[in-house]
Amino acid sequence: QVQLVESGGGLVQPGGSLRLSCAASGIIFSLYNMNWYRQAPGKQRELVAIIMSGGTTNYPDSVKGRFTISRDNAKTTVYLQMNSLKPEDTAVYYCNAARLSGSVPMEHWGQGTQVTVSS
Repeated sequence: QVQLVESGGGLVQPGGSLRLSCAASGIIFSLYNMNWYRQAPGKQRELVAIIMSGGTTNYPDSVKGRFTISRDNAKTTVYLQMNSLKPEDTAVYYCNAARLSGSVPMEHWGQGTQVTVSS
């Protein structure tokens, strides 16, 4: 079965850094676009980083220049390096794998990892 397992969350002071990892199994990892989302209490889930199967990346303005997404297809793992963290980055961070199989969308989610930015 498909599993996406996030790790690396925790408590960090403002200005600090964290590196999240998402280990995937049960999918042909290299075919999937890999994404990181986050959801803060009382807010909608938002996309924070995309890395396409070919390696192209994209970020919303809220994290651009601070967050970096990368992937290691050999390890079937995607990473999110988060620098210069702010209290507003506090959220549960979710890993997402998505692709089209023909015209059928295929999507899988991890269980999430908590990131808390606080002094």
